[in-house]
Amino acid sequence: MPFRVYLVEDEENLNQLLTSYLQKEGWEVCSFLNGKDALAAIPEQPHLWILDIMLPDIDGYQLLREIKADSPGRPVIYISARDADLDRVIGLEMGSDDYLPKPFLPRELVIRTRKLLERIYAPEQDMPNITISPYVIDQRRRVVTLNGEELDLTSKEFDILLLFGLHSGQAFSRAQIIARVWGDDYIGSDRVVDDLIRRLRKKMTGLKLETIYGYGYRMIKT
Repeated sequence: MPFRVYLVEDEENLNQLLTSYLQKEGWEVCSFLNGKDALAAIPEQPHLWILDIMLPDIDGYQLLREIKADSPGRPVIYISARDADLDRVIGLEMGSDDYLPKPFLPRELVIRTRKLLERIYAPEQDMPNITISPYVIDQRRRVVTLNGEELDLTSKEFDILLLFGLHSGQAFSRAQIIARVWGDDYIGSDRVVDDLIRRLRKKMTGLKLETIYGYGYRMIKT
């Protein structure tokens, strides 16, 4: 079954161009020219959303919030021609997985999409559950449970938790965390790591995550 990718881009020519490039990868692509139609399609839960922030009817941030409210772990790549630094920060704080400023080469979007799909939907046989007492990480479903109840984590919160869960006891610098969670091409402050850790600790108060001042973080072995 091919991956389903939903594209929201109100510029018709660009929409058609990007759709063509994405379809050549063998993905099932559904494109939208406005936020209203995309909003109605959120319950269909595609494998990945590509979302333009500037839309003619619904604010792109509102659409991003609705996508994450429906499925917190659903990956989203957002694109924008507005203030790059501001959009990058706001989008990442809201749980977006990647950001691409306009103008960009369609091939770059394809590469970023492929990497995100491969990282999130890895083969099931290589994805056993991980226990970080009292939490259980289900890698295949990308959910975390506490006493059988699912926690509401964003995609990035899950990714950073999984990183520590797979390497319990190992210290990671902020730069290493950024490379593992955001990718080598991330441009921005390393304080985004601290913000993400702060939100994760607030949601998972029993998490034994140690701060190594001046360096980074480490999950304490239990």
